[in-house]
Amino acid sequence: MALDGCGLVCKYILFIFNLIFAVLGFAFLGLGLWLRFSNGTRGFFEIQELNSSAFVMAVVVLIALGSVMLIVVSFGDYGACNEKRCALHVFSVLLAILALAEIVVGVLAYSRSDEVGMSIVEFYGSMYALYLNSGDPVIGVTLTFIHNMLHCCGVTGVPVLELAKKTCPKPDGFMEHIIMPNCPGIIADVFNSKAPLVMGIFLGTGALLLVALICSAILTKKIRQSASSPQYIILTQSTSVLANPQTPQHELVSTSYPDPNQGPVVFTPLTVANIPMAQT
Repeated sequence: MALDGCGLVCKYILFIFNLIFAVLGFAFLGLGLWLRFSNGTRGFFEIQELNSSAFVMAVVVLIALGSVMLIVVSFGDYGACNEKRCALHVFSVLLAILALAEIVVGVLAYSRSDEVGMSIVEFYGSMYALYLNSGDPVIGVTLTFIHNMLHCCGVTGVPVLELAKKTCPKPDGFMEHIIMPNCPGIIADVFNSKAPLVMGIFLGTGALLLVALICSAILTKKIRQSASSPQYIILTQSTSVLANPQTPQHELVSTSYPDPNQGPVVFTPLTVANIPMAQT
């Protein structure tokens, strides 16, 4: 189907959006599955008392979010690339649900920043305990990233006593060789102070989803308009063909010309059987 400029722009925007969404979906799903079935973290899911911990809930959210994102991408890519309105309708509904969920989560995270901060601290404690028990290098890299980003050192903040000292950042001064900020306190303080920023990130993500939703609606409308008004050329037989319908015609002309001064347009010869005859 032929789309105009606006329809093509929306089509390419949806393609780029779905590509980014697919990368994030695979990343979330892969990380969640690794945390769920890794030898170092599988024990958390086998202990009944830990099934409601922040770590377990975070892993479940990662797997569910990654799966939903890939499902959304499947409908979006199929609908945009093949110009299928039904797939775009499903894509739009899923996008609307995700956008609403992003806005709700952002508002709840801001209004309950203390509870969310403690949940993040609990999640950090679970990762810290897993590293001490298993020595998993991937968890060690994660802790190193968190410690360098927040400039903190484990749960104690004392490099001499810290069991995960290898993951701590380099001290900036003499006093930090003796004591550094502990990560649980830093995490709670940072989240409480950055709660408006967190809400802004969620709201901004929801706004991007709404932009994709608008592009999907515009593309659906353009596809419907293109399907309802097909573009074709009406051909008529020349005078010689009408006089002798059994003789193969040698030229056909168009009845409409874009320029009044333009002469007839000659088309490739066709048989009379292939030309629709107008009934008068």
